[in-house]
Amino acid sequence: MKSYVISENRDSYLGMQLAGIEGIYIKTKDEIEKAFKAALKNKEIGIIFLTEKASLMIEELVFEAKKEQFTPLITVIPDRYGYARSEGMITRYIKESVGLKDVIK
Repeated sequence: MKSYVISENRDSYLGMQLAGIEGIYIKTKDEIEKAFKAALKNKEIGIIFLTEKASLMIEELVFEAKKEQFTPLITVIPDRYGYARSEGMITRYIKESVGLKDVIK
């Protein structure tokens, strides 16, 4: 199985290409949605990497795919500037579950 990247950031796309990961560099929501659906149907792809901004453009589609499909693995990666959100979702869930939501920022 191979990996595939869908990126709206040229530098992130080129970095993944240098690492030997095939993919596509596109800008619009419609193009990203079309590329994502095509990648989901491709049985050779085992991991789909989405840059964070690309995943946010099609957030509901990504959520549904993660919920309904076992493969491929869908992974959101930061662009060259890091994550847009101030902290990771897992960290936020852990803080909320142990009651530290407002204590630690």
